[in-house]
Amino acid sequence: MKVLFFARKVSESNYGPIGEIFAQFEQAGIEITIYETLLNQLHGFVPLPQANILSTIEPLEKNSFDYLIVLGGDGSILDATVLVKDSEIPIMGINLGRLGFLASIEKSMVDEVIKAILHGTLAIEERTLLSITSNFPIFEDANFALNDFTILKRDTSSMINIHMFINGDYLTTYWADGLILATPTGSTAYSLSCGGPIMFPSSDSFVITPVAPHNLNVRPLIVPDSAVISFQVEGRSDNFLCTMDTRLEMITSAHEIAIKKNDFSVKLARLTNSSFLRGLREKLAWGKDKRN
Repeated sequence: MKVLFFARKVSESNYGPIGEIFAQFEQAGIEITIYETLLNQLHGFVPLPQANILSTIEPLEKNSFDYLIVLGGDGSILDATVLVKDSEIPIMGINLGRLGFLASIEKSMVDEVIKAILHGTLAIEERTLLSITSNFPIFEDANFALNDFTILKRDTSSMINIHMFINGDYLTTYWADGLILATPTGSTAYSLSCGGPIMFPSSDSFVITPVAPHNLNVRPLIVPDSAVISFQVEGRSDNFLCTMDTRLEMITSAHEIAIKKNDFSVKLARLTNSSFLRGLREKLAWGKDKRN
């Protein structure tokens, strides 16, 4: 059994828990590989296991590891999708952050996780990705997203006009601070904070959520994930922000952008006693009221 450990950035408060996680995996006899970027952050602060070191940040080869274990929060898992790409390696997130829907495994559950890995009882979920194309090259290194695609105004600019088309048919022009196109996975992220609906991860749909729209009758819209959604942007500024998950590019009004369902998906691993519904209850504190 081979696992690869990855983290985006490690805070000092997590040195102890990470050391304990490494020790538990080593004691279980699991072959450990650590990204060199993570190793450099931990060197001198954390007792390190006998482990292989992976120095490249290129996408992983198909089935080269049994699991990619992400130490951190949801943002780290979004970064990990770029490394996994179409390799079919399941991503498992151990939550060292705060509120995490993707990093669903808490530090206290590591013993349970190791047993599930050794017995092959982890649940594996396929998650849909977005794919972007444009008349001018953007996001060439990783043109896909697990959570969302956004178009946003610059910090100091006025609202922008976003013309949107579905399968080439004009829908409307959003006059807003921006627009979010989210997957079912991303429906509990930025889209939710802007009033978008929560979608089951297995839903065959995307949600389009405006950011601070000027017209109050504009509401989030759910569209089938078989659709191709295209955009053109206008505004007083010459440049606009465009994101795919945690990655950022600058675009202009000359860009013509199309988003569709990606050709491949990513796999997320979780314990069988956890679920999307349980995550909603616990992380959004549903049903918890001091009056009860």
